Amino acid sequence: MKPSTIILLVILLLLVGGCVALYFLGKKAQKKQSEQQVLLEQNKQTVSMLIIDKKRMKLKESGLPQMVIDQTPKYLRFSKVSVVKCKVGPQIMTLMCDDKIYDLIPVKKEVKAVISGIYIMDVKALHGKLPQAEPTKRGKFKRWVDKLQEKAGAKPL
Repeated sequence: MKPSTIILLVILLLLVGGCVALYFLGKKAQKKQSEQQVLLEQNKQTVSMLIIDKKRMKLKESGLPQMVIDQTPKYLRFSKVSVVKCKVGPQIMTLMCDDKIYDLIPVKKEVKAVISGIYIMDVKALHGKLPQAEPTKRGKFKRWVDKLQEKAGAKPL
């Protein structure tokens, strides 16, 4: 066999091995996430809170308890998280939330939130309406595809 064929076979074998490894790691991570989601659902509670401030900041600068920072994997400690400072009853707390919910949280307003531990899972307006998240801007290519789909009679994505 030619050396170039052997090199291509070795590269192909490595790629297949990498794909198989990623498949099993992904399955394991998905199982772990579903178990954590069940735990969050079991421990959720609805509270009324006054939102003081919200920011995206590094985990070490967020003001979360040291125990939370210690339990975070080392490769995630320098990533930015969505942090909400709020007043729940007489106590001022620092909570984390998902990026999808972060955009919906109004600052300096009172809301009803579903929380589980230090994690905000959902937000509902207490007085009035919550501001809707602005639709994300679409790039030129996606707008061009939308125009082509409209001309063809299909619904845009």
